[in-house]
Amino acid sequence: MFGVDNPRIIAAVRAYVKLSRASRAVNAGTEARLTAASITHTQLGVLEALLHLGPLTQRALIDKVLTSPGNMTDLIDKLEQRGYVARCRPANDRRNVEVALTEAGTNFIGNLFPAHAGDIAAAMGGLTDAEIATLDGLLRRLGHHAAACNRTQKD
Repeated sequence: MFGVDNPRIIAAVRAYVKLSRASRAVNAGTEARLTAASITHTQLGVLEALLHLGPLTQRALIDKVLTSPGNMTDLIDKLEQRGYVARCRPANDRRNVEVALTEAGTNFIGNLFPAHAGDIAAAMGGLTDAEIATLDGLLRRLGHHAAACNRTQKD
């Protein structure tokens, strides 16, 4: 590898490239259904988070979906225009604005998510159940470590 002779760095770069390619391939396997539903992966992530976790603040959604504050505002605006989410102020803390699924949003994501989950499972069909469980644990560890490194770099 040009300019790099450390075997650990070379292995990490190769694994990173494979992780990126695999992620793109799995996403490509879900793209047709999302395009037919006129929704992006990131919009789906917002709806999915709200479906599984209930109403969340915009900040919490940013952390869950891993997008910028400006992009999250745009995402919520578009989902609100389609009638899928509503902004509301909780009675116990009027300083915050929560985003919640509307009935139309609940119906939309409730119908779409099972098929989307099936598309993901089909794309990962080359792995055994045990390999998926191992991958899940490894990716969780990697994500936590990378996030900690990112926080340290910002300090």
